[in-house]
Amino acid sequence: MRLIDRLTTENFKTPSLLLMEAAANSCLRAIESHFDGKLSDKTARILCGRGNNGGDGAALARALARVGVHCDVVLFGKLSELSGDAESNMQAVSELASFAAGSAVSPSPLTFVECDSVASWENIARPRRSYDLIVDALFGTGLTRPLEGVFLKVIEHLEMLRGARERAADVHPLILSVDVPSGLNADLAQPIGATVQADLTVTFTAAKPANVLSPAAEFGGKFIVADIGSPRSLVDATKPDLFLIDAEDARSWLTKTRYTPNSYKNTHGHALVVAGARGYFGAAALCGNAAMRSGAGLVTIATPASAQSTVAANAMSEVMTTALAETDRGSVSDEAIEHLQKLSAKTTAIAIGPGLTSDDERTRKFVHNVVANRTTPVVIDADGLNCLSTWPQDLRGSDEFPLILTPHPGEMLRLMGQTDKSAIDDRVLAARSFAVAHHVIVVLKGPRQLIATPDGRVFINATGNAGLGTAGAGDTLTGLIVGFISQAQATLGSNADSLEATIAALYVGGLAGDFAASEIGMRTMVASDIREHFSHAIRFLDPDGERPPTTHT
Repeated sequence: MRLIDRLTTENFKTPSLLLMEAAANSCLRAIESHFDGKLSDKTARILCGRGNNGGDGAALARALARVGVHCDVVLFGKLSELSGDAESNMQAVSELASFAAGSAVSPSPLTFVECDSVASWENIARPRRSYDLIVDALFGTGLTRPLEGVFLKVIEHLEMLRGARERAADVHPLILSVDVPSGLNADLAQPIGATVQADLTVTFTAAKPANVLSPAAEFGGKFIVADIGSPRSLVDATKPDLFLIDAEDARSWLTKTRYTPNSYKNTHGHALVVAGARGYFGAAALCGNAAMRSGAGLVTIATPASAQSTVAANAMSEVMTTALAETDRGSVSDEAIEHLQKLSAKTTAIAIGPGLTSDDERTRKFVHNVVANRTTPVVIDADGLNCLSTWPQDLRGSDEFPLILTPHPGEMLRLMGQTDKSAIDDRVLAARSFAVAHHVIVVLKGPRQLIATPDGRVFINATGNAGLGTAGAGDTLTGLIVGFISQAQATLGSNADSLEATIAALYVGGLAGDFAASEIGMRTMVASDIREHFSHAIRFLDPDGERPPTTHT
């Protein structure tokens, strides 16, 4: 980002002070939105560091003062220690504050004070003033070591204010962080020390890893990416390999695969779900039902013979079932391979694994054969992954028939042949390395789901909530993914892209979970609630595509 800022100034003749003003105005718009445009007579404390982040804070203070907000600006350091744009903006605040203090205006719309020690901060913080807004403009993207000294005291003070706010069920003050919450290393998912807990974070041009990767992202609150004038071509020129999935990614895929007046079941794909075992029927039904509700034209659940009647009883009426040869334990047997090959010839995508069990060698042989001899994209989840752990070196994905793996952290460790949990502390690195090594698409579940690709790109999904951790949510996600891939294969033919379908599925699934939680809460949400909100999510993203044409008067 520092390179992009510099090139914006050098190559596109955009003064860096103008970028700082644009950043401040972006923060102002976010604040105005939060307060419904009613900023007159509000009060704010702006906490500024000595770098450019503090310069953004100073520019924001001036912008807030212009719309009637009383701003108390605290510079952590001496004005004489500043340089460049930060100095220019802070000097302007200092002079405006001096002019206001010497005028007849009362109360002063802007105050400025230097703070260079813990004792100075305690004197500033001791008076119990009530603020509507506190701006954290202490540290931006350059922080690489834990905060200490006076900055720890500032964080303790903000935590005290948050605690008092929660005890009093009050909404004030709003704590806004500029670019990233101070205390985070912008490049890391893991916090490096004490960190400001913000309600709202406004970052500029593009998200930073700490804005979107858990657990660091949990300090940011609501998150806004603001365009401050850097050309998109500069961002693209840096060849980024980490991306944030947004609504347009899902909307684009939904638009491409819309139902048309000539649509019918065969034009939107046939998803085959290979799942279940004796006594393990719920996962198969959840997965098949999700595939059906995703919009796939046809869905068949292939399950061991002794489980078929129970799976059929728990599946939607529209979902077909078929029996597979089984072991004496009621799990699928390698004797079912030939039958499965015949079934797969009539389908556009396969999901394998939910509730399959993985204890029997014959089941593991069956799974390996299905994956190795596939003629469609295959989504592998749950016991399908366990049957292939540690991942066999002879199995590789391909561009023609991609493999989409959907592990949770424990399954990821088993795929990697690891037992030490620290092997996936860096979730991006772990998913990327595995995807590249085996030419597969990896959907690593957990907070902020990741999609890693064979070419090294990683996509972060920011939809969803803790309620998605409920039992069966993974089976539901697998059904949604295979349903979307089936639709793409049937609708788009040679232009189908399983990665695009997977990205859309994660966004839609998380959004459906958010809609479900908003209606019934996260605590009582179950997997079928997520599925029943697919429709809400899809209609929200593509209302025109889901509205039937009006042919009557």
